[in-house]
Amino acid sequence: QVQLVESGGGLVQPGGSLRLSCAASGNIFSINVMGWHRQAPGKQRELVATTGSGGTDYADSVKGRFTISRDNAKNTVYLQMNSLKPEDTAVYYCYADITLGGPYYMRDYWGQGTQVTVSS
Repeated sequence: QVQLVESGGGLVQPGGSLRLSCAASGNIFSINVMGWHRQAPGKQRELVATTGSGGTDYADSVKGRFTISRDNAKNTVYLQMNSLKPEDTAVYYCYADITLGGPYYMRDYWGQGTQVTVSS
């Protein structure tokens, strides 16, 4: 079993900052990709940022404001969010593509989601 536990969401004023964390635990052989998606009310879930062997990718809407980082030793991914805007309001979901220790196959996992609200 693999579990992703998220933290760091909350209410922040426009222009403020938040840092999201997501730690993966369980029978993990390796984590291939970790990242963040978000879903606003009435909107489709969208990719925010990912990090893997090929580097990092960001949605155009967050480039220059968000930074994704990863601590491989702790199986943890972070999302530093600066200069937050009201349109960033959404539920943010941690994502991980994981190779299990046994059996050895790749599978995608999702966290439970954490609410980020940007409002004055």
